[in-house]
Amino acid sequence: MICKIKGKLVKKSDNRVVVDTGNFSYEVSVPKAVLSRLGETGETELVIYHYLSIDGNRALPAMVGFLEELEKDFFEKFISVSGVGPKAALRAFDKPVSVIARAIEDGDLQFLTTLAGIGKQKARQIVAHLQGKVGRFALIKDESKSPAVLNCQVVMQAKEILRRLQYSSKEIEDMVKNALKHKPQIDTTEDFLNEIYKQRG
Repeated sequence: MICKIKGKLVKKSDNRVVVDTGNFSYEVSVPKAVLSRLGETGETELVIYHYLSIDGNRALPAMVGFLEELEKDFFEKFISVSGVGPKAALRAFDKPVSVIARAIEDGDLQFLTTLAGIGKQKARQIVAHLQGKVGRFALIKDESKSPAVLNCQVVMQAKEILRRLQYSSKEIEDMVKNALKHKPQIDTTEDFLNEIYKQRG
């Protein structure tokens, strides 16, 4: 059984990533709160939770990735609640684990109902089953990277791609500066390169 995957992040989408380990490429589902802390590319290491995804009469092996062992432990606690499976938990983890754990300990039903797919009845079940048992998970430092940090990473990645495309250093600096002037808040390298192309046009 795979417990960790370490390799190069080669693809990132809304709820999954592809990690190339050299000999194999693995597709791993990742909660939004974890995805927001991953870069666009580069070396990464994911702690893995395995489960069988039932699709009709087929049982398909699936993996969920986390950056910390404690995050995976909390995921396992969360799906121990009756009626909450891995797919539902994956959707619900659109907020940081520490924030969700704190809400459970505080009995904050209003917050829990803001999680994707969690209604009032399910929120009550979660609190009833887990309150008093998840306090340690509230200590996880799992905040998303700040916009400034993300901007810096995206700009560096875009510059490297432009260098590989044979643009000179001056051309790269001019293109990046012009693109940032028109779009100072950037989310992904792909979006930023599209903005650079648009400004050149």
